[in-house]
Amino acid sequence: MPAITAIDLGWSTADGHPVFSHLNLSFCAERVGIVGRNGVGKTSLLRLLSGDRAPTAGRIIIDGTVAVLRQIVQVGAEDTIADLFGIADQLSVLRRAEAGLATESELAEADWTLEMRLVTALARTGLNADGATRLASLSGGERTRAALASAMFAQPDFLLLDEPTNNLDRGGRAALLDLLASWSGGAIIVSHDRELLERMDAIVELTSLGARRYGGNWSQYRARKAIERASAHHDLEVAQRQLGDIQRKAQQGVERKLRRDAAGSRKGARGDMPRILAGARKQRAENSGGEHARLAERQRSQAMAAAASAGERIERLETMMVSLASSGLAHGAAVLRLDKVTAGYCPDAPVLRDVSLSMTGPERVALIGPNGSGKTILLSVIAGRIVPWSGTVRHVERLAMLDQTAAMLDPALSVAENYQRINPGSDDFACRSALAQFRFKADAALKPVGALSGGEMLRAGLACTLASPLPPQLLILDEPTNHLDLDSIAAIEAALAAYDGALLVVSHDAAFLDAIGVTRYIDLAT
Repeated sequence: MPAITAIDLGWSTADGHPVFSHLNLSFCAERVGIVGRNGVGKTSLLRLLSGDRAPTAGRIIIDGTVAVLRQIVQVGAEDTIADLFGIADQLSVLRRAEAGLATESELAEADWTLEMRLVTALARTGLNADGATRLASLSGGERTRAALASAMFAQPDFLLLDEPTNNLDRGGRAALLDLLASWSGGAIIVSHDRELLERMDAIVELTSLGARRYGGNWSQYRARKAIERASAHHDLEVAQRQLGDIQRKAQQGVERKLRRDAAGSRKGARGDMPRILAGARKQRAENSGGEHARLAERQRSQAMAAAASAGERIERLETMMVSLASSGLAHGAAVLRLDKVTAGYCPDAPVLRDVSLSMTGPERVALIGPNGSGKTILLSVIAGRIVPWSGTVRHVERLAMLDQTAAMLDPALSVAENYQRINPGSDDFACRSALAQFRFKADAALKPVGALSGGEMLRAGLACTLASPLPPQLLILDEPTNHLDLDSIAAIEAALAAYDGALLVVSHDAAFLDAIGVTRYIDLAT
């Protein structure tokens, strides 16, 4: 039976920083969700299990074949789905065969089932495309579907998926859930998507304390986790109370001995007791005191060990507490106006055609629509990253956009250097104070952006955007919760709820849109 086994697994970054150690895990033909806070090593674990990265300690035994869903961030202008699948040359042979131009050796090696298998894989993810479709013409969600189809194409024993629902619209999410429900092999999935995690057979939680496996889905994991956490806190409270009692009794014993010694000294000084008897009593008192002291020390050591053991079961978590400066946007002020905007990637196939919309401050608007309807390209037009073919765009002077890949950040610079580049004039104290709100404290603020996990990178982008001394009056967010852990999402929701500027957001997370107070939805599919 195919299986993946990790034995005493450890991995450290290039500078020697340990990410995790002594992990022992096994996976078979089941659906397993990997969960944990950003930066704890989930993606690194997935890369180790796939063989893309070598462990710094321990070993991994892979019995079977593995395919990995890779997030497609940058593509060449001519890259096609066939290139993504690695079958461009084989399809070229079929085209030459159809034209009567193939050689005998090519005809002998031609795979005549290739196109049908390609069409089937794409159809299973709900993507209307073929091998010649250029990746640059696809939206982020459509690229995710293409990548998922590519991973399935080889019919592996194990699918390894890193945040597979990122960028997917409702149709794409439904297709993914249906695919996993019918998948007979193993699937190891890193995700913060609660709907997806509810479909799992088991959950592996990765924390600073190590990895622990829980049978069942997300709800069952959460229920079990709550019981464990309550038990650990109870045991810690009991141990600390016992330690306090022992230390208090020990102190009382010391004080009693001091009083007895003082009384004996006073008697001896008055000559009320023969010297030989006084000496014997003193010796017995010292022996008895020594016995009590040793017993108290043993009890104290045992209580401290019990408290430490209980404390080790509790992960120390640092929460995000975010407060924002005012944007100064007046109520009812004109924020954004688009008049008959047409734009796209190919001149003969516009994605947007004659789009008009307006926003006033401090309105909160969500752009919705299926993958490929033009949500991201519209945001890029508004932010000035793409020039429309026709129409006009007008907006307030202070505008900021954070996209799905945090492209505003320079990967060669540290988080602090990026903050000061994006917010010129900020001194080191202001920079450090702002970043600390987003859990980039001390050396974490000096870490190069290129070394951050996906969730950490999004958090850094949000820090550089939201924690500015003068926040934008219009904040544009393209799938801001992608890669963020659930605790970070809750903190960002609270921060955006307190933000007094205008928001234009693309997100497939309905709960997130509701939490940040979106009041208007614009459907680009209509």
